[in-house]
Amino acid sequence: MTVRDDPAPPDLYQPSARRIERERFRRARTRRAGLLAAGSTLATAAVLVALVVSSPGWSRTRETFFNWHYARKSLPDVLHGLWLNVQLMVVCGAIVLAAGLLVAVVRTLRGPVFFPLRALATAYVDFFRGLPLIICLLAVVFGLPALRLNGVPNDPVVLGGFALCLTYTAYVAEVFRAGIETVHPSQRAAARSLGLTSAQTMRYVVLPQAVRRVVPPLLNDLVSLQKDTGLVSIGGAVDAVAAAQIVASRSFNYTPYVVAGVIFVALTIPMTRLTDWVTARMNRRQSQGGAV
Repeated sequence: MTVRDDPAPPDLYQPSARRIERERFRRARTRRAGLLAAGSTLATAAVLVALVVSSPGWSRTRETFFNWHYARKSLPDVLHGLWLNVQLMVVCGAIVLAAGLLVAVVRTLRGPVFFPLRALATAYVDFFRGLPLIICLLAVVFGLPALRLNGVPNDPVVLGGFALCLTYTAYVAEVFRAGIETVHPSQRAAARSLGLTSAQTMRYVVLPQAVRRVVPPLLNDLVSLQKDTGLVSIGGAVDAVAAAQIVASRSFNYTPYVVAGVIFVALTIPMTRLTDWVTARMNRRQSQGGAV
């Protein structure tokens, strides 16, 4: 015996004339706002360009910083060095996220038996959050090899990446800890009343909510990490900044630095826009009463 599925009823909904008029008004208002924003942006850009071009030293500045010949000449070397920055960003970003989450969990452990671990994690975060990144890089890149310990590499890329991980793990750990602290204690109590252990409560109840809440600041930290990968050049690694420096030292023209800076900005903008989109999406879901 077969069961026949009844066909779905036709959609008879027809919007009212008032609603059609309201939507037409909203579309017109959106178009008008977009045109006004575009016109205002173009006018502001034109004023800024005119102000810079009309300055007394513009001709010398253009020749020193915006020379098309040196831009084309340095672009291949800068792009070749940029690959190192991208690799550092990917590898260090993954390590920072994992290590930062581990440090944050250690800092939120409860019970007197975990006090030594909490104290170590707190000291680590306080020290590396307060230490300037440039000093951390110099200490790691030049200080660790000077100890002549077995197994310590001399590669400035590895040492520079290690210094970046030390500093940014401290920042990311605080972001994760802030997310963990925002989970209401009743969530833990409900999970424990259902028979979950402390580890299971952290893994299945607390961390999923905490991570969702701190995604925007985490992306901001990754954007900062992407920019700071250029600092590994102080140890001798030839990244985009070092490649630009080599070309500039030969020509005594600073256009290669501008090329490297523009490429870094071009890489940062997509991640920044992704951060804005994620933040707006989470705010929209929260305002609608959805899960955050």
